[in-house]
Amino acid sequence: MENKKTAAAKEYGGDDKTKKVRRPQKRKVCEFCEKGIAVVDYKDVTRIRKYVTEKGKIVSARASGCCARHQRQLTVAVKRARVMALLPFKGE
Repeated sequence: MENKKTAAAKEYGGDDKTKKVRRPQKRKVCEFCEKGIAVVDYKDVTRIRKYVTEKGKIVSARASGCCARHQRQLTVAVKRARVMALLPFKGE
């Protein structure tokens, strides 16, 4: 008796052996937590610039690997840096 997976694989012309095994990616660690930075400062432009794309968008937490707390602080810091003209609102 065949199990459901092999029956489904044969039905679509695939084989269990030809399937690619998908491994979970390595979990990203928050850079701010790792270095012990409690508050993200808007004046630290070199660190903040890594979290802004060339077009001027703030990188998502999923892509940057920041925890929720630091992602919120990062967003506020980027917006403040833009107002203070330390970062551009729009890329070139």
